[in-house]
Amino acid sequence: MNTNLQHAIAHLPDSPGVYQFLNDEGKIIYIGKAKSLKKRVSSYFAKTHDNRKIILMVSKIADLQTIMVDTESDALLLENNLIKKHQPRYNILLKDDKSFPWMVIRNECFPRVYLMRNPVRDGSQYYGPYTSKVKVRTLFSLLKQFYPLRTCTFKLTRENIETRRFKVCLEYHIGNCKGPCEGRQTEEDYNESVAQIRDILKGNIAAVIQRLRVLMNEYAKAYRFEDAEAMKNKIAMLEDIRSKSSIVTPSINNVDVFSYEEDIHCAYINYFRVVNGAIIQSYVTELVKKLDEQRAEVLGYAITNIRERFMSESREIIVPFKPDVSMPGITYTIPKIGDKKKLLELSQNNAQFFQQEKKKQIEKTDPDRHAHRIMETLKHDLHLNELPVHIECFDNSNIQGSHPVAACVVFRNAHPCKKDYRHFNIKTVEGPNDFASMEEVVFRRYRRMLDENEPLPQLIIVDGGKGQLSSAIQSLGLLGLNGKIAIIGIAKRLEEIYFPGDSTPLYLDKRSESLRLIQHMRDEAHRFGITFHRKKRSRAMIATELQNIEGVGQKTIERLLQEFKSVARLQTAPIRELERVVGKRKAATVATYFDKLEKKAPDINETQGSPDTSAKTNENAL
Repeated sequence: MNTNLQHAIAHLPDSPGVYQFLNDEGKIIYIGKAKSLKKRVSSYFAKTHDNRKIILMVSKIADLQTIMVDTESDALLLENNLIKKHQPRYNILLKDDKSFPWMVIRNECFPRVYLMRNPVRDGSQYYGPYTSKVKVRTLFSLLKQFYPLRTCTFKLTRENIETRRFKVCLEYHIGNCKGPCEGRQTEEDYNESVAQIRDILKGNIAAVIQRLRVLMNEYAKAYRFEDAEAMKNKIAMLEDIRSKSSIVTPSINNVDVFSYEEDIHCAYINYFRVVNGAIIQSYVTELVKKLDEQRAEVLGYAITNIRERFMSESREIIVPFKPDVSMPGITYTIPKIGDKKKLLELSQNNAQFFQQEKKKQIEKTDPDRHAHRIMETLKHDLHLNELPVHIECFDNSNIQGSHPVAACVVFRNAHPCKKDYRHFNIKTVEGPNDFASMEEVVFRRYRRMLDENEPLPQLIIVDGGKGQLSSAIQSLGLLGLNGKIAIIGIAKRLEEIYFPGDSTPLYLDKRSESLRLIQHMRDEAHRFGITFHRKKRSRAMIATELQNIEGVGQKTIERLLQEFKSVARLQTAPIRELERVVGKRKAATVATYFDKLEKKAPDINETQGSPDTSAKTNENAL
């Protein structure tokens, strides 16, 4: 740390503000907010960090700039604006930063209503942004159809209208405008239409429908049936809009909902705006984490950014956990039961779906990146020192100790590498002893890899609990590999992950990619081991059967096993095939043996009676 930086840190104030770290080129690399600038900035240099990225960032800090503000909420807003402007390398990156369409009601006489991308703070009213361009254009065309408003840029003051300074245009003649420029529509009537549009855009559709029903009845009583028909059509249009809104419950009014999903590199935030019991806006975005930021910090950044973008003024925010942001007048609700909990779960489902779609897209376009992300996640979840590019998983198979075998499956880059799979016949263990079998197999596997100078895996997975894991660790210790290879055990009942020397298991999220990869390896090892075990039992049964044939020795049995695999195939094999494998004399011996077995087998018709015989018997009985 240089002298100037030390001096700057030593004289930091104990007050809220924003700090900016600069590198030796004078470029901003990180921007942060703090309740106390002195405590927060000093923490980067006063303690040892576990996170490699933070260590790297701190090593590049050459200078420091601070901006003091009055409150923490002011620091939050300033931080957000500065991050957008400078986009520092080590700050959270909001990936979806495109502009969305807004509906604007101009601040003028006879206000115009139109769509625009970039709102300007000029006193006009903005509604949005709308994340679906198709939906907002459909809504805008419907509003234009039922509320004919002007599109011209004339300055329609009372004086200009009375002096007839303007003339009606083509829009009036085709029915898209009622001609306020010539006084053919009163300002009161025009503003009533604007008020209804405003209520619709706010989500207060029920109030507009109620007003229109009153007008429709008044027109009908006055025999103004065309006007009544127009009101009826407007009501039908608004009912259709309301039916397409996601109705939550009338008791929930004017709230924001934020849900949170994450993986090792990114966070996915879903946002709902709820007005009068209906979801009127929905938005989901992805944020890239740069310094392994905490969930509360990421959610707080997203809430600030999204609320500013959507110009939300809701005083209540429903969240899954409390964010690292406090704003005056804002209440955070973490629901446990009820309608608000259901609303949060709906938002959570949207965030999860978005996350899954992103992963599928990456899998299709960049499989290597997808595999690397899974390995990074596994490394993070299991607290590994190395990226687990090469993983091996072991499983034992036996039935009451008979024909014990084991299997080792190998995954490279999070994918099965079947050419490296290995079977093991258990040689030194008698009876059903999974612990001893695991100890033997692990020792044999890695002794051979050491002898042949093969690269060792970064992770070993043992199918079983603490007992199997301890046996595997004992073998690694005999080979001098303890501490050089990470090893875990997975117990099937509750999917507990056990670590060496720790009796408390780790429970991974059931939906996590790390657990899915571990389960995939465990199931693959089980399948591979069971298949081998069945083949071994089948061969043993054949060998036992063939040992009953006089004149057939062990070598002949082995040749027949290798060629025909099963008793059924051997029994139905043509004599020429048998002669080709074991010669004419032994082929005749084998064929004669199976012919005798077939003659001894009971005939079904004789034991159960044929249909004809049964019928005759029944006739005689009658």
